[in-house]
Amino acid sequence: QVQLVESGGGLVQAGGSLRLSCVADKRSFSNYGMAWFRQAPGKEYQFVASIDFSAGGTKYADSVKGRFTISRDNDRKTVFLRMDSLGPEDTAVYYCAAAWRRVPMRTERVEYWGQGTQVTVFS
Repeated sequence: QVQLVESGGGLVQAGGSLRLSCVADKRSFSNYGMAWFRQAPGKEYQFVASIDFSAGGTKYADSVKGRFTISRDNDRKTVFLRMDSLGPEDTAVYYCAAAWRRVPMRTERVEYWGQGTQVTVFS
């Protein structure tokens, strides 16, 4: 079992930035592919970004490419999501996700979820 705890969400004006953090409680964190998903009100989960467990390769949804950056610190068992140039369309609950030795780019491949952190962007 892996517990994931997100933080860093909040209220931000359009054009602003936030950095989300997700801390895992597993010593073998470096063996987990990590991802961020988001869910806006009334909508399904949307893949945002992922980072693999080995070489740190990253992938992004087209809607966030060039604005968001995912990274990880295995020593701190933490994955980050830096979000720049935020717009109202980015308003959602953001969830951290993990999967053992694979990259969870679809919800059905996620093995563990965090509790979510709310991001609200106002114009």
